[in-house]
Amino acid sequence: MKQARTRFAPSPTGYMHVGNLRTALYAFLTAKHEDGSFVLRIEDTDQGRLVEGAVDVIYNTLKENGLNWDEGPDVGGNYGPYVQSERMGLFKQYAEQLVASGHAYYCFCTEERMQELHEQQKAAGETVGHYDRKCRDLSPEEVQQRIAAGEPYVIRQKMPIEGTTSFDDLIYGTIEVNNSELEDQILIKTDGMPTYNFANVVDDHLMEMSHVIRGSEYLSSTPKYNLLYQAFGWDVPTYIHCPPVMKDAHNKLSKRNGDASYQDLVAQGYLSEAILNYLLLLGWSPKGEEEIFDLEEMIRIWDPSRINKSPAIFDIQKLRAINAMHIKKLSDAQFVAIAAPWIRQTVASEIDMELLCANLKPRCEVLGDIPEQVAFLDTMQEYDTALYCNKKFKTNEQTALQALETLLPIFTELTDWTKDSISAACQNAVQALEVKNGWLLYPLGIALSGQRSTPGGGTDLAIIMGKEKTLARMNAAVALLRTVTA
Repeated sequence: MKQARTRFAPSPTGYMHVGNLRTALYAFLTAKHEDGSFVLRIEDTDQGRLVEGAVDVIYNTLKENGLNWDEGPDVGGNYGPYVQSERMGLFKQYAEQLVASGHAYYCFCTEERMQELHEQQKAAGETVGHYDRKCRDLSPEEVQQRIAAGEPYVIRQKMPIEGTTSFDDLIYGTIEVNNSELEDQILIKTDGMPTYNFANVVDDHLMEMSHVIRGSEYLSSTPKYNLLYQAFGWDVPTYIHCPPVMKDAHNKLSKRNGDASYQDLVAQGYLSEAILNYLLLLGWSPKGEEEIFDLEEMIRIWDPSRINKSPAIFDIQKLRAINAMHIKKLSDAQFVAIAAPWIRQTVASEIDMELLCANLKPRCEVLGDIPEQVAFLDTMQEYDTALYCNKKFKTNEQTALQALETLLPIFTELTDWTKDSISAACQNAVQALEVKNGWLLYPLGIALSGQRSTPGGGTDLAIIMGKEKTLARMNAAVALLRTVTA
C-alpha cells in the first residue's frame, strides 16, 4: 500500500480561520494515523490577496497546535519548492501538453469581448459568466499565426460537451454531473500564471498526494479536476470534502462578519489544545462517549469516514465546556503559569498567587474570564448590603455584623497568618457561638469581596489578600453594617 501523503495548502491572507485549521487537523490526522507524511504548501499565486506576515501566522498556528509538517517551505523535502509562486515555470508546459493531446486549447478572446458576451447573456436572461467556446475549434494554423503575431491568449480546458463525469468522495459517495454544465475553465492566464484550479491539480500529482482534504465548497470543481487527472493519465487521489463551519443554520462562520478566528479565540483565553479538540468534533464524531482528546489520542482514534456530511454549527458554549475540561487536566503549576498574566491584568498588589489559582482552576472555563473575577482583590466596589442575606446560612445584615465583630479582634491578634491558624481560629469562634460555619464565614466572604461569587471562601480570600487588606475591609464592612442596622 502506498504511503499516505496529505497536504495543507493555505493562502497567506492574514488570520487563521477555524475552518482552515480544522482542514489542517484532518489532513494531519489522516497522514499520521497511517504513519504517513504531512506536507505544508503555501499557495500564494493570488498576489492581490497576500498579507504581509501571514505566512508566519500559518507557521505559528500549526506549531502551537503540534501540527508539525514533514515537508514544507522551511524544512524542505523531495518534492519542492513548497511555495506555489516558486513553481511557476513548470505549469505552462503541462497545459501545453493538454493542448497537444486535445484536452485544452488556446483562447484569444479579449476582456472587451468577454464583457460584451456577459452583457448579451444578461440581456438574454442566461447565466452570466460562462464562456461560449468561440476559440475552441480554431485550426492549428490560425492558432500559430495569432501566437506568432503576439496576440495575448489564455489556455482553457476542453470539457466534454456530452455525457457525464463522476468522482468518488469518501464522505459524499459517488457524485455525477452532466458535462454540459462544466465550464471550459482557464488553466493558464494571459500573464502565463496558472489558475488555482490548474496549479493545485498539478502540484498534488507532482507531490504524490494520496488524499486531498478540503472544504465541501470544492465539490463543484472536483469534476474538472478529475477530468484533468484523466487527461494526463494520472492516478486520482482519495477525495475527502469536509462540511462547512456555520455560524448558524443559514450563515457561514466568517471573520468579515465579526466571527472569531483561531488567533481571536486564543486572545480570549481559550487553550490551543481545547480549540483543536473542539475542531476535531466540529463535523466529526468519535466512537463512544468520550470527547476530550489530546493530539496523540486524536491520531490513534482518527477515522476520516466518520466525518459528517451535514454543516457543522460553531457552538461557543460547547467550546467553553471543552476548554474547562482541558483546564482541569492541567497541573497546578501549569495553571499558575498561564493564569498569572490574566490575573495581573487587574491585580497589581501582592497576593498568594498559588492559593488564588488553586481556587480559580476548578471554577475557570476560559482564561479571559479571570480578570473580572479577581478585580475585587485590588479594587473594592460599592455593594448592596442585601448580599449578606442568605437563606441557606440563615444570615442577614444584623447577623453579619455580629459575625464580623466577632472575627475582627480574633484576626487582629493572629500572628501566624496561615490557612491552618485562620481556620482553627474560625472553628473556635463557631464552637463558642454555637453556630454553623456558613453563619460565620459567609459574611466574611462578602466583606472581603463585595460580591456573592468569589474564587474561594472567606478564609481563603483572607490569606490571598493578606492580613492588612483583610482587616481594612472587615473594618469598612462593620462600619457599613452598623450604619444600615442602626
